[in-house]
Parts: sequence; C-alpha cells; structure tokens
Amino acid sequence: MQRVEPPPRTGRGRRPVRDLLYSQRLAPYFFIAPFVVTLLAFWAFPLVRTVVMSTQEVVFGEAAFVGADNYERLWRDRIFWQAMFNSARYMVLTLVLLIPVPLVLAAVINSRIGSARVKNLFKASLFVPALTSVVVAGIIFRLMFSETSTGLINQVVGLFGADPVRWLRTDTGGLIALLALAMWRYTGVNVLYFLAGMQSIPDEYYEAASIDGAGRVQQFFRITLPNLKPTFVYVTTISIYGGLAMFLESFMLYAGNNSPNNQGLTVVGYLYRQGIEENDLGFASAVGIVLLVVIMTINLTYLKFTGTFAKEER
Repeated sequence: MQRVEPPPRTGRGRRPVRDLLYSQRLAPYFFIAPFVVTLLAFWAFPLVRTVVMSTQEVVFGEAAFVGADNYERLWRDRIFWQAMFNSARYMVLTLVLLIPVPLVLAAVINSRIGSARVKNLFKASLFVPALTSVVVAGIIFRLMFSETSTGLINQVVGLFGADPVRWLRTDTGGLIALLALAMWRYTGVNVLYFLAGMQSIPDEYYEAASIDGAGRVQQFFRITLPNLKPTFVYVTTISIYGGLAMFLESFMLYAGNNSPNNQGLTVVGYLYRQGIEENDLGFASAVGIVLLVVIMTINLTYLKFTGTFAKEER
C-alpha cells in the first residue's frame, strides 16, 4: 500500500496571528493595556465598591442598604470636623513651608557661586531623609520631642533657661513636631523638583538679561519664577494631596491613633479608626469618599485657576 505524504505547511494559518501582533493600529492598545488593566483593577473598581459600601451598613461581612445615613451621620460628627480641620491646617502650613524654602535652596544650588562638589554633597544630604522610612523617622522625632528633660529639643530649650516643654501634650507643640518632621523629610524632594525645573531653563535667557543689565534678583523674579510655573503646579498639587492624606507621620509620632484631645487626628486617621478599629466599614467608606471629593475639588480648582486646562493658542 502506497503511503500518502501530507502536504507541506505553507504557514498560512499563522499569518492572521502574526498580522494581529504586528498591526500598527493595535500596537498602541497593546502598550497601554497594562496601564488600563492596573487602573481598572486598583482604582476604578475599588472606587465603585467604596461608593456602594458608603451607602451600606457593613457588619461582619453582611451589608444592609442605608442610603445616605452614613453621610448624615458624618455631617453631624464633631470628631470628623476636628480631623478635617487638623488635616487642612497641616496641609496649608506645609504649603507655606515646603514651597518657598526648597525654592530658595534650589536657587542656591543652581547658582554659579560655590564649589560644584560641595553643592552635590549638599544636594545628596537633603535627599537622604526621603529614603528613610516614615516609621523610623516618626519614632526618632517622638524621642526628640519627648516631654522629659533628656529629650533633644528640651535640651536645646534648656540652654536658654526654659523648663522642659510637653510638646506632644499640647496642640501647638504637636503641630510643631509634625511640621518639623515634614520639613526634615520632604524638603530635599521638593528641592530636586525645583532644581530640575531651573536646569531646564535655557541659559540664553539669563545671558540676554545680563547683557540688558538685569541683576540676579531681577533674573530670579523675571526669568526663573515664570518658567517654573509647571513645577509650581506639580509640587503644589502633590503637596495638597499629601497634606490632606497624611496619616502615618501622626500615627508614629503619637505612638498610635489616639492623641490627646484628638489634636493629631487626621481624616485618614479617622477613617482608620472607624473602619479598622471599630469595624464600621460603611461609615469609613463615606469618610473616604468625602476626602476624595475634597481633594479632587481643591486640586481641580487650583489647576483650573492656574490655566493648566486651558487650550494652547495657535
């Protein structure tokens, strides 16, 4: 019996798959697919789930629809408004401190005065605190602001003949400790942001200004600041979010979520108290949605005010 050989493969069955993989129309969708999947899985779905939970009473895994009761309860909750005030105050003060100070330091580093090696060492030393864990930094600052006479800050105060201060027992003292921690940790990060913006400005602008007789101060206000607008917008936007969403710094500084008279309680700390400590996930979801709306409203208003959404004129 004669054996019949199978016909040779022509590869036509693989061409549709190959054409699909090498399609120029589909290539952009393949590249953005990981981002879209991550956005849907870790942002969109949790957000929708949180909105649904905010209208429910969740107890031991069982949910019952309660409508807007959680939001009405939130509106009447005095502790929530205190936490919101603490977060807003912290956010405003960090904006006041963590924008002008890093801007001046970045201008000094970017200037042509001084040794480049010294500037690089100074820049690296400013950024090192950002690499430190917030947990470790919080413990260190808690010991520094200890109310005993052996605390570092009280030792400095004692040099001027003053008695030891109970820093974390008073509202003002606790706020000073939180701001000191923020300054120590985030100044170097903002310095690098502003420094990157300054180094992107063409040198021809400064050379032309020098020829016209403009001094360094005039160049800073007439050239540097206007060209740093995108950097200002970015730093301010992330600072607003970071200030209102602050939690771990206060948690570590006060060794827990219970500070004296709730002076260190933030909105995220209040969310943690309701959702994790008291197992009221529905009410905690309402707190999270309100915080998201507040942050988005402030940031979108700021971006609109600065003209970020304005269309470029041709």
